Amino acid sequence: MSDPIKKYPGKDVDVFWDRRLCIHIGECGRAKGALFQSGRDPWCDPNVVDADNAVDVVLRCPTGALTYTQHDGSAQETAPPKNQVFVSNNGPLYITGDLEIDGAAEDMAGVAFRAGLCRCGQSSQKPFCDNAHEKANFVDRGAIGEQGPGNEDEGGKLVIKRAPNGPLLLSGNFELVTPNGRIAWKGKKAALCRCGASKNKPFCDGKHKDIDFEAE
Repeated sequence: MSDPIKKYPGKDVDVFWDRRLCIHIGECGRAKGALFQSGRDPWCDPNVVDADNAVDVVLRCPTGALTYTQHDGSAQETAPPKNQVFVSNNGPLYITGDLEIDGAAEDMAGVAFRAGLCRCGQSSQKPFCDNAHEKANFVDRGAIGEQGPGNEDEGGKLVIKRAPNGPLLLSGNFELVTPNGRIAWKGKKAALCRCGASKNKPFCDGKHKDIDFEAE
């Protein structure tokens, strides 16, 4: 199998693209500047922009498919000050923070800080999204009714484990955010649905047992 990670070398910064994680959101291609340009070979050319612009565009990628390395020893990507789980409209969970994700390959550098996790149950790249929700006609608008136990802390490690053929188990300081940007829930532990069948999304309600969900 060919290497899933493509390197685009530049004089000041190298950009890396991981096809296992890319779901073609388009943040890179639509960004101003010429770092990414459809139809060009190479598609990504770090030599046509300055390092700051390249880093800015890479960090817009919500799935961790894009990463970078600067040649001058400048600081590399670090975790944001708080952990957030964004429940998207009819799509995955976009998670940012200091992440430790069960099931991530050792060479998936980007998912240490940014990830798109499947919640429709159909991805072939579980726990990561591969856009299977589109073909599966997965529908959930991302509303969150519960407020959670509350939590004044925000940073630190967020550990995401996979219950066998069950939900994603999150532990650490984090908040859940609705598609309109509302911070709806704060706490330190939650079980989030990844079978797509819960009636209490984004939370698990045990429905995975009724439908014989097979995740791994």
